[in-house]
Amino acid sequence: MKKGHETNPEEARTKRTLAQKLKKAERAARERAIKERDSFFGLQIRPTASLFDEGETKEPGDDNWVGYGFDLHPHVTFASVVVLAVFIILTLMFKDQAAQLTETALEWTSNTFGWFFILGANVFIIAALAFAFGPLGSIRIGGKDAMPEFTRLAWFAMLLSAGMGIGLMFWSVGEPMYHYLSPSPMFSGIEGQTPEAAQAAMAVTFFHWGLHPWAIYSIVALGLAFFAYNRGLPLTIRSIFHPVLGDRIYGFWGNLIDVLSVLATLVGLATSLGLGVSQVNAGLNYMFGISISPTVQMILIAIITAFATLSVVAGLDSGVKRLSELNMGLAGLFMLFVLIVGPTVYILSGFTQSLGFYLKNLPELSLWTETFRDTNWQGSWTVFYWAWWISWSPFVGMFIARVSKGRTVREFVLGVMLVPTLLSFIWMSVFGGSALSLQSGGTDLAAAVKENVATAMFEMMKSFPMTPVLSFAAIILVVVFFVTSSDSGSLVVDHLTSGGKLDSPVPQRVFWAVMEGIVAAVLLMGGGLKTLQTAAITTGLPFTMVLLFIVYALYKGLSQELYVERAVEKELRQVVTKHHVDEAIAEAQADQEKNDS
Repeated sequence: MKKGHETNPEEARTKRTLAQKLKKAERAARERAIKERDSFFGLQIRPTASLFDEGETKEPGDDNWVGYGFDLHPHVTFASVVVLAVFIILTLMFKDQAAQLTETALEWTSNTFGWFFILGANVFIIAALAFAFGPLGSIRIGGKDAMPEFTRLAWFAMLLSAGMGIGLMFWSVGEPMYHYLSPSPMFSGIEGQTPEAAQAAMAVTFFHWGLHPWAIYSIVALGLAFFAYNRGLPLTIRSIFHPVLGDRIYGFWGNLIDVLSVLATLVGLATSLGLGVSQVNAGLNYMFGISISPTVQMILIAIITAFATLSVVAGLDSGVKRLSELNMGLAGLFMLFVLIVGPTVYILSGFTQSLGFYLKNLPELSLWTETFRDTNWQGSWTVFYWAWWISWSPFVGMFIARVSKGRTVREFVLGVMLVPTLLSFIWMSVFGGSALSLQSGGTDLAAAVKENVATAMFEMMKSFPMTPVLSFAAIILVVVFFVTSSDSGSLVVDHLTSGGKLDSPVPQRVFWAVMEGIVAAVLLMGGGLKTLQTAAITTGLPFTMVLLFIVYALYKGLSQELYVERAVEKELRQVVTKHHVDEAIAEAQADQEKNDS
């Protein structure tokens, strides 16, 4: 016991000495490694990691125009507003011509560039998995000592609520039924309304709501999070391009990238909000006999946008986070009730079989381009979905980046790709499986889907107990999904148009929340669902090119970070080894001196 007490002070001294050596060596190694890597010049925003930036230190918003309750980047904001104003005015002045033009544009874009969307989506999923499972996966967002700001449960809730909320409500019954009645041409030989058609319908639905869209989100979100929290750049899309463009991100090319991001975000959101308000209108028609008309939908957009504005004013922590958690709780209860009172065994068996069929056919589904057929099925389905997700990616990516600090690249990518994908599959299996079971059992849901897909969910509810309660709950869910998407999107557009500032004025947030509602209303007035699809595809096309460059820029940025971290780790291992050697030599010398005496 006495001997143990005698050695404790010596052990403590050794540990203190080693800690001091490691701290000194880490700083020296990091300075040396950063000087040896490619030079980095950027705008600094209170970075959480040591950057040793050789560039001029500035704050986001230094070039902003401030006044009348606004604090905005003039080039990005005014260019975006002008484009939106021209679009709104022309659509309202030439509504009939706009409807015809959008249909022609939809067909031409999907026929000409469908292959590009298909190929791009596969590049994004391969890149995301490579980042996660390769050496870059160990890098931590915010630096090696950063800690997550939200629990995993809250994080997952915000991911799913922002990522696909309204779409899951709108298409969970309608899409499986569409594919059941008229299977994808890829499954040649399968006739509609057969067991084989049901299996193919669920696989295609899984494909459209599975790994590919969440891979797209993960690429954009990872780029934003890394360059903001590890490099101290503004939280804008242009920042991701610094390894490629250098200081030119602060000029014309950076402004162009952010303008495209704003337009893509607003159109992607407007598409979702247009679908959501159509479904709310259908639910109110079913429950209270309120007519389905553009006038009613405009009123609904105004009311729901007002609620979204209140949430935007409250901010991320108070408004968006609480609404997201509330929404996921309501959605979970709603799904659980349908699972219990519906065809439970059919749903669970269908989920298992559909998952296997989806994974088996995933390569063909991912690369099928309809080349050898004189059809354009994908224009209204896969191409539309990929363009929709891509146009949503600045909004969802920035929102995910805001709430994902402290996660490693591996945890980030796998969390964003796998958990929401699995939950989406379960959701689609519960509602889509219930619809297929009812249809095969003699209940005619097909007529409702063909007449107005927005009514499909409410038609299905007629076959379950407590129909009015379920229908009302569905309306509430769509409204809250609407609000969470709108307020999250407003915060994102606000960051983009304020030069990356995270504390822009309240009037500015309100302006963009209202603008989202206006764009959604104009798209509905200009031709309904077809116009929404066309808007998503035409804005998604140029942004697909932006995303492909993001993959390369992100690879360069992460590789530079990994180089520094590995150089530091190598130096620290050498310091530890040398320390132990020095201690052993000193101890041996002491023993020798003791023996000599």
